[in-house]
Amino acid sequence: MKVLVVSDTHKKHRSLEEIIKCTGHIDLMIHLGDSEGCEEYIAGLVDCPLEIVAGNNDFFSDLEREKELQIGKYHVLITHGHYYYVSMGVEDIRKEAAGRGMDVVMFGHTHRPYLDSAKGVVALNPGSVSYPRQEGHKPSYALMEIDEKGEAHFSINYLE
Repeated sequence: MKVLVVSDTHKKHRSLEEIIKCTGHIDLMIHLGDSEGCEEYIAGLVDCPLEIVAGNNDFFSDLEREKELQIGKYHVLITHGHYYYVSMGVEDIRKEAAGRGMDVVMFGHTHRPYLDSAKGVVALNPGSVSYPRQEGHKPSYALMEIDEKGEAHFSINYLE
């Protein structure tokens, strides 16, 4: 199973379209917020289910602020992250995920990619597709791939 994880598109879709094209077949796409009303357009870009949550710039949105998903054997919490102050660090969101029995927490908001598996919870931020803030400023995204044994492998990827 292959899961594409993106965040913070902010109505700029050229990089997202390129990422979808170069990623190939995906079984699920997760968008971690700040789609700014473009949910239907984004859903139309892929031939798989789309899970999406509201970000701090999704004004007047009916999107949920977070969701709990089951991906293979993994319990996954998806949220934009601003309610957990992720700009100040990941401890609050990691503690929340662990307290809810999650194996993985995915969040956006900072526009900086992050991947860490400390304290029994994988914390993943794919960065931003449209306004990257990390060194090099390349649009970034993440992949969660579940192998034939059911084990998840995570990667942060950059658009060249």
